[in-house]
Amino acid sequence: MPIDLHDGDLPDGLDLAAGARDNCIAIDTETMGLNPHRDRLCLVQLSAGDGAVHLVQFRQGQYAAPNLKRLLADPAVTKLFHFARFDVAVMKAYLGVDCRPVYCTKVASKLVRTFTDRHGLKDLCKDLLGVEISKQQQSSDWGAAELTTDQMKYAASDVLHLHDLKAKLDGMLAREGRTHLAQACFDFLPARGELDLGGWETPDILAH
Repeated sequence: MPIDLHDGDLPDGLDLAAGARDNCIAIDTETMGLNPHRDRLCLVQLSAGDGAVHLVQFRQGQYAAPNLKRLLADPAVTKLFHFARFDVAVMKAYLGVDCRPVYCTKVASKLVRTFTDRHGLKDLCKDLLGVEISKQQQSSDWGAAELTTDQMKYAASDVLHLHDLKAKLDGMLAREGRTHLAQACFDFLPARGELDLGGWETPDILAH
């Protein structure tokens, strides 16, 4: 699994969209915590579905990243996440970009795997792909100046299997007649992220 680490942006001349499998780029983020108002964005990891992963590391306050922003905002490329609600919100907060269109494997799983309450990435990889991934580095210091090899491998694993998961979940959505519901949810996710940033995370604005 090739892993390329970039400082502050994707390099000039790297066109991930050109070779993207199913016209999707798998994306995840690592932050200092789960509160985007307090916990800064540290890393964005991306894969075009070809087995290679690109990591973009951010130093505190340095979020120019024109190449990455151009890709995230490209309406011709689907951005593929697991729990897109958080990722699109934190990238809106720190990169100022509206990330769309999106696909979320967690939402898709909740729509079709109603026989379980286990919708984490680790569970999906095991149940749908027979792949075991480690979450050991999940709570490590992503703001460190130098990332460890274990951190980089962990970050890469979070995007490496998303294309295969999407293919499995798309089949299940079609089988259960819920593709249209999934698409409606995906279309709403950027707005859901903005609502979270605006203070409507809890209680949910759609709650009673």
